[in-house]
Amino acid sequence: MTYGNFDLQGKVAVVTGATRGIGQGIALGLAQAGADIVCVGRSDDSGTKAEVERLGRTYLNIRADMACKESPDRIVRQTLEAFGKIDILVNAAGITRRSMAIDVTEEDWQDVLDVNLTAVFFMCQRVARQFIKQGGGGKIINIGSMTSYQGGIKVIPYTASKAAVRMITMHMCNEWAEYGIHINAIAPGYIETDMTAAMRKEPERMAETAPRIPMKRWGRPEDLAGAAVFLASDASDYVNGFTIAVDGGFLAKS
Repeated sequence: MTYGNFDLQGKVAVVTGATRGIGQGIALGLAQAGADIVCVGRSDDSGTKAEVERLGRTYLNIRADMACKESPDRIVRQTLEAFGKIDILVNAAGITRRSMAIDVTEEDWQDVLDVNLTAVFFMCQRVARQFIKQGGGGKIINIGSMTSYQGGIKVIPYTASKAAVRMITMHMCNEWAEYGIHINAIAPGYIETDMTAAMRKEPERMAETAPRIPMKRWGRPEDLAGAAVFLASDASDYVNGFTIAVDGGFLAKS
């Protein structure tokens, strides 16, 4: 194997949630490795656009609400109109609702599962159909969480969604590997993003988490880029159905 196995030149990567946070960090990492980027999101994409174009990559923004059932078809259609193919899908869009389990409403439960689980599955399904049509397979990367392995606190809809993401990733591998489709997941640890801002304002929660991270710091969105490039590239051609933790050693500590 050579470093060329990590080269993504000529690849088209669709990244949901790429306007900020983990999705943005991954999109920029893929662009640095050579991929053209389709940024899917609802918020301001100017920062992602500027950096991708600075790297000399082609950029397309698709404004979409991942809770809308029509979004997967529209995202694929617009990507094909612009690039004619898809090589990589990263499902990084996600939301959470913070409350104790005893207080969770049906609306909050459904909102989180619609974006974090239902949309992820149907994006995978729609892109997998395109990979099969194109021939030659493709790479799908889902974003899990530490709650893919642990229960968490105050985020039970999020926990349910991220545990399920890990399991459906394994299931889809079992069915789609024969088509050359590689589908894996990344489970980030505690990452400094807008989503974790509320938690980072809670002294008790910070006091609990900080000693549990062997690397003694929270992660940054760019810390996810290396794992994403690996899973999107030829270097990971015998990795399938697995969830890689990028957590500063959090899961290693008892």
